[in-house]
Amino acid sequence: MGPVAGPEAGALAARARALAVLRVRGAALAVALVPAAAAVVLAAGSAMGRIPDGSAWDVVRPVVSAVALLALALAAAVATVVSRARPALSPTVPIPEETAPDLYRLVRDLAERLDVPAPSAMALTPDCDSWLEDRTHPAHTVSRRLLRLRRRAGASPVLVIGSPFLWWMRVAELRALLAPVVAGTGPAAHPDIAAARRFVRGLDAAVAVAAPRPQLAFVGWVARVLLRSCRDHAAEMERGVAAAASERAQSVDYGLRIVAQEQVGLAYAGWDRLLNRVALPAWRMGRWPSRLDAGVVSALTELSRRDRLAEGFASRLGERPACDLLEEPGVIDEAASLLAARLFHGGPAHPGPDWSPVAWSQYPDEVVDRTWRLEAARLHRVLDDIAATGAVPGAQDGTRSGPGPDAVPAAPTVARILDRLTGPAGSGVGEELEVRLSAEVAREAAQEERAAERGAFGAAAGSWVDGLAPLFPLQPPRSGRELLTDHVTAMVCCAAVDTAGAAPGLDWLDGPALLVGGARRADLARTVLSLIEDGDGEPLRAWLGDVGVRPEKPVRLM
Repeated sequence: MGPVAGPEAGALAARARALAVLRVRGAALAVALVPAAAAVVLAAGSAMGRIPDGSAWDVVRPVVSAVALLALALAAAVATVVSRARPALSPTVPIPEETAPDLYRLVRDLAERLDVPAPSAMALTPDCDSWLEDRTHPAHTVSRRLLRLRRRAGASPVLVIGSPFLWWMRVAELRALLAPVVAGTGPAAHPDIAAARRFVRGLDAAVAVAAPRPQLAFVGWVARVLLRSCRDHAAEMERGVAAAASERAQSVDYGLRIVAQEQVGLAYAGWDRLLNRVALPAWRMGRWPSRLDAGVVSALTELSRRDRLAEGFASRLGERPACDLLEEPGVIDEAASLLAARLFHGGPAHPGPDWSPVAWSQYPDEVVDRTWRLEAARLHRVLDDIAATGAVPGAQDGTRSGPGPDAVPAAPTVARILDRLTGPAGSGVGEELEVRLSAEVAREAAQEERAAERGAFGAAAGSWVDGLAPLFPLQPPRSGRELLTDHVTAMVCCAAVDTAGAAPGLDWLDGPALLVGGARRADLARTVLSLIEDGDGEPLRAWLGDVGVRPEKPVRLM
């Protein structure tokens, strides 16, 4: 008989590796039972008269029995922790069937075409990825009776779908994209593969449980040893499952899958830019955009307009979007947007006075303008401190009475910034501003974190979301040079709004933008960099004159 081909080959390979994982479990159990078996042999030999009394065996027998009891106790402790430790569960937004009957119908039809069990439920993740997740662990189930029923019935895993896919992809594209994922429910239903996965997840969870607890050091050590022993087998098992699922899905919408994979890359690029350049400034302000997934469509449509490589993608928007499969897409988008803020920034679980949603129509005024005003106020406050303390010789303002606590603060103008950064002490002032702005921003972040720990702000930065998954910061802290650049740019934008009729705006790909005459002015960044890096203020002065900004006029800071 020839070699097995197609999905069955991958399934057979996955089952073989699953058995290898289970053999590691069996070997561990055998090692734990060896002392007990030796104690039983010695006891039986004594009872049957095969081992004479009064010999050295009388000393060996109680020692072996004690070792056996200790080994059994330690094995029981390890088994208890492994079985009860809560495996990592991805934070998601559940989608009950009544809120998305068309989506459930699509997935069930897809599973029927693939001849695999349908997923037991669905959920959304605020990321560009999709996968199956087993949630039959006792910690993830309401009752043990329900758990037994689900396991006896061979409950399928939960299908987790990336929320950006639902809004950007069309219905046919989503079905083609999900085909290989849904096909994975077939191998996942095999008892050996399911048992091997539960064993590996239990070990992983046991390591996490034991790490902060010195009294469980032995349990953690055993779990790590077992994980290392079965790591390669588990990885090969998952590759086999993926290969079997991919092969099975070849017969379903193969041509569309190629198009859908192209959309995955585009969606990821738009999602990443939207989070970093649009959502992050809002999160730092204590506001969270409530329609992030809808924003992905706008961002990718704009990318299609600008990028020749993306030409033609926007023409798809006339087809039915996959989010139409939801009964209330706005509600689901809001929940996914809040979860994204928690995962990528560390915001609280629920809206509040200092953590409120913002619509895209309100974004320029509620986020962009307020961010500029706050950064401009911080910049002038730090400049006042430098001048008042005389930290940089020659950095005092002419309108001041001199260094000291009684000095009169200078007016917040762009002219003041230009004078301080281009004067004889400009280099020293710039370096001091970078240091002090970094310290100021770090101090404010520390205050927010302390407020979070007191419960005023929910989950603190660096904590775990519901104890299930760590936060994933989008960007590292800004350097002093980046902070100074952002603050000077904010000051100039405020002056343009106050004195030249400019307006705050939103660019879907680049974030906060300055609109002059209704058009975005993207050339400001170059002039600000010349001022900060080279101490040359002439390009910025020319820009101010071109736009009509009056640098000597005080700026409204709040």
